[in-house]
Amino acid sequence: MRKWLMILLIFSLWTVESLSTPLYTAKAETTPPLYAKWGRLAVQKTKEKYPNAKIVDYLHVGRKQGANVTSEKFKLWLKTDRKEFGVFVTITFNTATEQVIGITFQETPR
Repeated sequence: MRKWLMILLIFSLWTVESLSTPLYTAKAETTPPLYAKWGRLAVQKTKEKYPNAKIVDYLHVGRKQGANVTSEKFKLWLKTDRKEFGVFVTITFNTATEQVIGITFQETPR
């Protein structure tokens, strides 16, 4: 009887320990994504272009990378006193030097 109590105790302690240990532990991201630098620039330039609007949301749409030229595209959601609207911001830059070639803005109702 004592042997069974000992086995039951060990099993219950093992079960409690295994339940308190997470099955998956997410690693903290230590390096920002490649588009972070361009996202900050997109937000900065959008604030300059629309000084009376508040940026309420931000989305990285994607990257188109070429041998010489790369583009990063973002969608920002803006709000003014009168309306809400989206703005697609595309930043084109030299792939090797990361020198900005151009920034375009395209408003969208959605």
